[in-house]
Amino acid sequence: MIAIMSAAIFQTLAAMAGDPRRLEPGESLFRQGDPVSSLFAVQSGMFRLVRYGAGGDAVVLQQARGGDTVAEASIYSDVYHCSAECVAAGSVLSVPAARFRERLRSDPAFAEEWTRYLARSIQNARARSEILAARTIEERLARWRAWFGDLPEKGQWKELAVEIGVTPEALYRALARGRRSG
Repeated sequence: MIAIMSAAIFQTLAAMAGDPRRLEPGESLFRQGDPVSSLFAVQSGMFRLVRYGAGGDAVVLQQARGGDTVAEASIYSDVYHCSAECVAAGSVLSVPAARFRERLRSDPAFAEEWTRYLARSIQNARARSEILAARTIEERLARWRAWFGDLPEKGQWKELAVEIGVTPEALYRALARGRRSG
């Protein structure tokens, strides 16, 4: 459930970035409370944005894959309000926050395209809220399908489970029940 950015935005971000940074599963891109330094464009792999509560409980806010950004909501903040963790080995481009903000001010066409991208991201976040508000797994799956169409391939079901807020095992059982009754 991500809003893929246009090729033009990705090319513009790549031109503003330094060399790609490669991360392995378990590595952090940044941690909640770190000073904001950059906006990140994911080239490959998968990264999760996670917010940790006072009791250590974690809420996954985003799963970012190639063609997505990470930390766009923090670009005008002093500190990151969540952590970004690598889930599947990949690389990111790091765009300095000050450089990014300057580009928004000086390039109206880029600013407009960026605004479209953020609008799609907000729509996806609202869809995720609607999905997570459902009480049963079956209802969450139905809402997911209504927004995004067919289920992903079997190899991506663990990520789907995270997106709809259930354990992979509970998702597998619900899918099996659906196959038996459908």
